Amino acid sequence: MKVGNDYFLTIWMEDGVVKMINQNRLPFFFEIYSCKNYKETCEAIKNMTVRGAGAIGVAAGYAMAQAYIEYGNNKKAIDDAKSEIESTRPTARNLFFAVEEVYNAGKLSINSAIEKAEELSKSDIEASKNIGIYGEQLIKDNSKILTHCNAGWLAFSDYGSALSPIYKAHSSGKKIFVYVDETRPRGQGARLTAWELSQAEVDFAIIPDNAGAYYASKGEIDLIITGADRIASNGDTANKIGTFEKAIVAKAFEIPFYIAAPLSTFDFNLIDGNSIVIEERSGNEVIYQQGIDREGLLREILIASPGSKALNPAFDITPYNYITAFITEKGIFKPNELFKLRKFLYDE
Repeated sequence: MKVGNDYFLTIWMEDGVVKMINQNRLPFFFEIYSCKNYKETCEAIKNMTVRGAGAIGVAAGYAMAQAYIEYGNNKKAIDDAKSEIESTRPTARNLFFAVEEVYNAGKLSINSAIEKAEELSKSDIEASKNIGIYGEQLIKDNSKILTHCNAGWLAFSDYGSALSPIYKAHSSGKKIFVYVDETRPRGQGARLTAWELSQAEVDFAIIPDNAGAYYASKGEIDLIITGADRIASNGDTANKIGTFEKAIVAKAFEIPFYIAAPLSTFDFNLIDGNSIVIEERSGNEVIYQQGIDREGLLREILIASPGSKALNPAFDITPYNYITAFITEKGIFKPNELFKLRKFLYDE
């Protein structure tokens, strides 16, 4: 996507150095962050310098390639690096998918690991683009769309998942309006989705996370599209905390609720969502917030009663029966049709 007059990917690799847009500095500052080795890339995944299902996967693939560059054919060091990369964030399926792919490719050669990591990045871009093409068919002219968290190009190498159909509809000349959930506690909607939509000149407004039911009750929402971090074989979906609440609202007011995700997010080894590991992050993300002051300095401030304890699950599970359909790079599938996607992943 273009930022100003320049085109950027969210993440890429140059001469063994992984470069990424620093999402912890957006929307106040636009900076490129460099990771010289796999440990630095791991830290960038953990502290959410890079975030979003697709981008996490690409970053993890690059980290695995960096490990091969550093350790060559030292199997123990490579295996330890693999475990370290996989431990950075436990919920996103794309991370484990990418690490396994690059790990296996690296058994042939270092160059094979690098090539596979680059292949995964290109595949991520192509999948996101096709999600936009299929998903755009669901968006009518003058549609009002609600989204949660950030599943745009910042969450992938480019295009995104949930926002990709929105960008495609906008570029096709459709008039659309997007309700952007704040997505507390880290505010990926208010900070990242809003920034993206502004860059793309898509009409939007940020709303409090708990305002979705109000606008739905007023008939102001035509459809809801979110991304996903892991999808079980029955369609149960892990996504940013608060997604399940939106699905409940959608069902109550008979609003179509769509999950947009590439094949790399589907985990057909899981029967249902009960087996999905939910990441618990620091409670400090709840009781402290970041912003810029009047002097333009980025600061972190306490917003809760001093000494308070906070719980911070990063994801929740939306049961399949709350989901209208899944928008993928292979087409649109209802939950009871997901078995058709297996052949694309396993050549069945």
